[in-house]
Amino acid sequence: MLTLGNIFVLMLLATGGAWLWHNHGLRERALERVMQHCSKLGIELLDGNVALKKIAFIKDANDRRRLARVYNFEFTVTGETRHNGTITQFGAHSAQIELAPYPMPFDDAPEVVDVVKPRAEVIELSQWRQEHTKWRP
Repeated sequence: MLTLGNIFVLMLLATGGAWLWHNHGLRERALERVMQHCSKLGIELLDGNVALKKIAFIKDANDRRRLARVYNFEFTVTGETRHNGTITQFGAHSAQIELAPYPMPFDDAPEVVDVVKPRAEVIELSQWRQEHTKWRP
């Protein structure tokens, strides 16, 4: 026979399950939005996931504090280094995506000719990229 205590425990478990299901859906929406943003910028989302960083009250565009979820993700431009990014969501709506500073890719860069030396010397494009895309603090 079900007692009032048993019904309360079952309702508590059902509420917890519904909350987890809802959070999973919000995480999937954040992942979809990050994938769209990365493909638009021509960068690659690493590991194909986002991870919940925190749930907090954050100011929105109207300067009101609202409950928001902040997710972390990692991306790469050249395939050599990982960079961090965050996406902030108010419910199912994405508020902002922030990316760490990263070097811009040079897919259509022409061959570079060294004009400082007396003779013209053509530098390999891959070598030029390595020399000119290093992060300098």
